[in-house]
Amino acid sequence: MIEKKSTNLIFNGEQHFYSHQSSSLNCEMTFSAYIPPQAKAQKCPVLYWLSGLTCTADNFTTKSGFQRYASEHGIIVIAPDTSPRGDQVKDIKDEWDIACGAGFYLNATMEGWKDHYQMYTYVTDELPKLVKENFNCNDKASISGHSMGGHGALICALKNPDMYQSTSAFSPIVNPINCPWGTKAFTTYLGEDTQNWVQWDSVELIKQGNSISNLLVEQGLADNFLENQLKTESLKIACENNGIDLNLNYHEGYDHSYYFISTFIGEHIKWHAQFLN
Repeated sequence: MIEKKSTNLIFNGEQHFYSHQSSSLNCEMTFSAYIPPQAKAQKCPVLYWLSGLTCTADNFTTKSGFQRYASEHGIIVIAPDTSPRGDQVKDIKDEWDIACGAGFYLNATMEGWKDHYQMYTYVTDELPKLVKENFNCNDKASISGHSMGGHGALICALKNPDMYQSTSAFSPIVNPINCPWGTKAFTTYLGEDTQNWVQWDSVELIKQGNSISNLLVEQGLADNFLENQLKTESLKIACENNGIDLNLNYHEGYDHSYYFISTFIGEHIKWHAQFLN
């Protein structure tokens, strides 16, 4: 059961925020849901958006301006929080790139973390069921995300090729087993055995034979995290070597911020719409 927290009219659609008790995360979770005007008369497809490190369900919803384009194309947009939260959830208060706000969209296996940090199950199972139960949606869905959320979108699609019509990402962390953010999160949530890490790394999944269709990635060349954390070229090489058609766009002067996302989100939603409608 979900509880509506707020509603605002925007571009003739309704922007809602909801909370609910999550069975997979064992805590109360919040997500945003944009319902386009078309949903009043017909079932609409769904685009899931996964946000990045330190974000909540608010960031994409209030900063990107996606609603104009979702309304134009008749797409429901769902944006969950990035991790479990609450007094009962383990957190590390003085570190921004781990724990609350940094769930990494995986299922933790380590003691102290596994009771709540099951974001993969939440995004691919529990949340879609809630969406189908509560909104006027059809069976078509796509997924997108930014940074850590781009990583999440990629692994969700690679591990569930029949679930999404299309996948896109802004500035995704594509090879987390080989970057500081990823190794810190994977060691914390999954333990020291790196063999347990590869199932949560998009480049490694592609090398193992997982495939993905209709893939779009945007990357700013002024992104401070490009070389050390994001490793975009690793995704390009993996896709080329394994026959995956990657539509990769580099952009001079753009950084890692929501200024970048808001510039190209309209093109992303239009691109997803050709597969969803």
